[in-house]
Amino acid sequence: MKILRHLITAAFLGACAAPTIQAAPLFDEDFQDGNIFGWSTTGTVYANAYYGNYSIGLRGSGASSTYTLSTVGYVNVNISLDISAYSLEYSETCVAEVSNNGGSSWVNAITLSNGQDNSALYTANSVAINADNKSQLMIRYRNAGNDYYDYCYGDNILVTGDVDTGSGGSSSGGSNDDYYDELTGSGNVSRSLLTYTVLMNGSDPGSRVNLSAYGVPQNAAHPQNAFAGTLTLSGEATGGSFAEVKDTYNYTGSSDNTRKHLPEFAFQFIQTGSHIFPLERGSIPSAHPNWEYVLTPGRVWQENNDNGYSRAAIPFALQQRNANCMHNGVMTFLFKDDGSISKVAYQISSETCLYFKADWWGLLSAAYTPETIAGQSQLIQDYQAEIADRMPTKPLSALSTDYPGTDPAAFAAPNSTDASHVSTAGFVYNGVHYRGDCVTRYGNYPYCDSMVVPSYSSAKSFFGGVAMMRLEKLYPGVRNTTVASHVPACNSNGNWSDVTLNNLLDMATGNYANATYMEDEGASHTDNLFLTDSHSNKISYSCSQYTRKATPGTQWVYHTSDTYIAGTHMNDYLQGQQGSSADIFDDTIVTDLWAPIGVSPTGQYTRRTYDAVEQPFAGWGLMWLPDDVAKIASFVGIQGGEINGQAMLDSTQLDAALQRNSSDAGTVPLTDYRYNNGFWAHNISGSLSGCSGAQWIPFLSGYGGITIVLLPNDSVYYYFSDNDTYYWLEAVQEAHQIQSACQ
Repeated sequence: MKILRHLITAAFLGACAAPTIQAAPLFDEDFQDGNIFGWSTTGTVYANAYYGNYSIGLRGSGASSTYTLSTVGYVNVNISLDISAYSLEYSETCVAEVSNNGGSSWVNAITLSNGQDNSALYTANSVAINADNKSQLMIRYRNAGNDYYDYCYGDNILVTGDVDTGSGGSSSGGSNDDYYDELTGSGNVSRSLLTYTVLMNGSDPGSRVNLSAYGVPQNAAHPQNAFAGTLTLSGEATGGSFAEVKDTYNYTGSSDNTRKHLPEFAFQFIQTGSHIFPLERGSIPSAHPNWEYVLTPGRVWQENNDNGYSRAAIPFALQQRNANCMHNGVMTFLFKDDGSISKVAYQISSETCLYFKADWWGLLSAAYTPETIAGQSQLIQDYQAEIADRMPTKPLSALSTDYPGTDPAAFAAPNSTDASHVSTAGFVYNGVHYRGDCVTRYGNYPYCDSMVVPSYSSAKSFFGGVAMMRLEKLYPGVRNTTVASHVPACNSNGNWSDVTLNNLLDMATGNYANATYMEDEGASHTDNLFLTDSHSNKISYSCSQYTRKATPGTQWVYHTSDTYIAGTHMNDYLQGQQGSSADIFDDTIVTDLWAPIGVSPTGQYTRRTYDAVEQPFAGWGLMWLPDDVAKIASFVGIQGGEINGQAMLDSTQLDAALQRNSSDAGTVPLTDYRYNNGFWAHNISGSLSGCSGAQWIPFLSGYGGITIVLLPNDSVYYYFSDNDTYYWLEAVQEAHQIQSACQ
């Protein structure tokens, strides 16, 4: 998996004093990965390839591209860059310039004019600007030509600097010289929950509290200590307390049970400014029989009553082993640079899980081992780039201000559903992610940006369907290849010789037991797919469970096993094209699509089998942060599968999935419903004022109450819930009032 090189940096010193670091690379971009992700652009801007060299291209008058980074904590900052031009005429120029004040004024780095437009690279070795300790240093390329056929190219940008070990630091002292996302409060916090005394001297399990106690308080000061190393908990297997809310399958009972306790915890974290993030993301395999951790970014701050300790909060989730439910929690503790640490308080009071709901809480002993972490500066830069690349976010309530007359409540929760069952909901429109609260049984989740939601069957669309569209773009005709030619396990009974990848993704293989709606999917034998660990068991079940009942392509019958076969099929096809190490998720979904659009490391994970095959599930098992949902849904539903103006998906198949291709409407699960390439669609004819005829609205659906709607007015509505409720018409009608959704 390639690592993106767009970097935004700030100084970071480890737990102990460090010598001056000379000429640290703060930003190094040569565009050789073929993307311009992280650049703010106007006009026609693209990743340009010329005889194997990539650069950022600006075509036509007014085209510009700007990159913003922080040099806070660095001195002796130097900026060098290249620029070239082509087809300039009199008075036309290509400009590279730098601003140290957020764009209020600009300093020319180099300007090319007619006569210098032979595509040769011209270099500015040292831009004459004070770039030390700047929170918003901006680098801009600008096309000042007069017509569409003027070209400018930027390349080989390098920003270096020395770590500032001087006196510039917090007025409160301390050893943390990293001011990324600086907190400016006085630290005078009035706290009655999870106080210094409780964290230092309290006894396990403590008590459940409102989760606001885990959040950054309003008057928090910037942290004085810096965390870099391993956090280890003690007593997880026996400590803590547990309260059951719902247990459909009678997992726990009244006696003690491994499900009532956390897995072993020993993980590395790095702090940058007021943020702390884990080195491992996604579900982390463990020896625990039931649970795996998912760790996400948290915060660090200072409170005056914490006696010189800094206070950290780390969001996390428990995900059921080999399954997709997500139980979201948060832990908090006090620490110092020298490894001193308090006990760790933790609490889980929400989930996205239909069949098992519970609270966990405790106060466990802990150890902090300060460490020098390999590649620490790069990890910090990558993390800061992740945060900077998030879509602009506003609360749902802002819709009534931005679009007067809009009722935000229509987007907050699906109709007739208790809001406590909704993990979060959101609406994406005009480049803004309007997001609802993340509700729990004990107040709102304080780190909604870091809350993890599961995909369940929405993966059939965003993994299975999208992977096929990407392959079809790269290798036209792959959708019509047969299962038997790519999945050897399906060769034994003759039922798959005429079934295509397209049939699998339309849920129309002709192989089934009962065509009654969801009868096959709800049968107990599906445990042989969902509960087994190995690829051999999952694919054997998927290929052999059903007999031929209809001609492929004629009868819709829902089988997650069919999407599992599709994932296996596509993986084999890709390996035939790119080699045995190719992976349908890592190479086709993540590297080609998710990474360039800024999906987080959490969202770049899929559940896989536990054997050496590590087969991705394809039909369930993804996880996302809310920003990931907004970006992926926008990529598919709003950007039409394009990245920087380049089509990444087969447009014919994407149009078919979104019901924009009348010659390929897909299959028919129920009256007024269609299913095509893993995507659902519902005809809401008569429900939108001013619209006539059929109104097919494409959407994704996941087990328990997960919905993502891709509206034809270039907006997205989603919610993640777990009360088996699937309502979204009210939100679509409200979105229609903002901009017509008529087809």
